[in-house]
Amino acid sequence: MKKTNILLLGTLTLALNLTAQAADKWTALFDGKKVTGLRGYGQTGFPENSWKVENGALKTIPRSKGGQPCDLTTDISFTDFEFECEWKVSPGGNSGIMYRVLEQKKPAYVTGPELQVLDDERHKDGKIRFPLRTAGSLYELIGKGMKDKPYNQAGQWNRVRIVFKANNVQHWLNGAKIVEYTWGSDEIKALINKSKFKGWKGFMQQPKGHIVIQHHGEEVWYRAIRVRKL
Repeated sequence: MKKTNILLLGTLTLALNLTAQAADKWTALFDGKKVTGLRGYGQTGFPENSWKVENGALKTIPRSKGGQPCDLTTDISFTDFEFECEWKVSPGGNSGIMYRVLEQKKPAYVTGPELQVLDDERHKDGKIRFPLRTAGSLYELIGKGMKDKPYNQAGQWNRVRIVFKANNVQHWLNGAKIVEYTWGSDEIKALINKSKFKGWKGFMQQPKGHIVIQHHGEEVWYRAIRVRKL
């Protein structure tokens, strides 16, 4: 092999390795002390009247304690990504993690689907259209597998992971894959047309978007929040 070809091959290998390393690099959005890469949805800064750091967790300030609900959004948009965090809810608590969200004047849920965060036992959504609104579900659309999921009750931590790669989307709860679907598939379109999202312009139609953590008004805690591009 010629020396020039060897140099070209070496350069290409290095470039591929650097690309792979970049794809594998996690970004900590909250490490127990510092919030990085998150801000208020529709805002330029962190909403201190909505969220606070407490005992190594990022928690909502609930309406009952004077909090003004404001969702948190990533600074940047993602196409393919992996997102992880731990969450726990107060009795009757409700929240969610939305993705591929188009940030606009309308709420995040208008465009982005939601991994539900919920007290299944006490919140009414745990019973309405069961199991389509229970913790870990693709809210209102996919709840298959929710009955046997490894779920920890209110006041206990749950670990979730969202994997979005080449239109394959997975929801993981405490180490178990509980939802899997294909973005933009006929199956998803049919489910949307049977749900309350029917006719919502832009819902689940974004080629990329923000990841948003919902402040629903109740008391909810998040920690170990991180994301990486795939």
